[in-house]
Amino acid sequence: MRITHEADYAVRIAYVLAKEGDMLPAREISEKSGVTLRFALKILRKMSADGIVTSFKGSGGGYRLNARPSELSLGRLIEAIDGPLEISHCLSEGFDCTRVSDKGACAFRKVFSDISGELRQKLYSVTLDSFI
Repeated sequence: MRITHEADYAVRIAYVLAKEGDMLPAREISEKSGVTLRFALKILRKMSADGIVTSFKGSGGGYRLNARPSELSLGRLIEAIDGPLEISHCLSEGFDCTRVSDKGACAFRKVFSDISGELRQKLYSVTLDSFI
């Protein structure tokens, strides 16, 4: 299981903003994170929509983190981009299992749910300040 490149880059972008500690223009974020400007802008829009960053318009504009690095976890960043941390599609809300009629009685679903919960807990326990 892997997080997407987009979520990986969101972590890098958040790291750059946390390390700088101030508003940065998108071009500078792109250069410092190693993410192309076009892709960085796409990710920054998602991070802005989720409330992780604030966007400032205009010639002096840019982006700034809305939380201190100690308050922003890897789990939050990843879920903002990739959605819920679930290791199997059978855990998703709208999944209709063709194997069993009662999803709650499925041993595979129980194991996958437990593992996903542990992974989520671990990712939410690691904050950006761990890297600065």
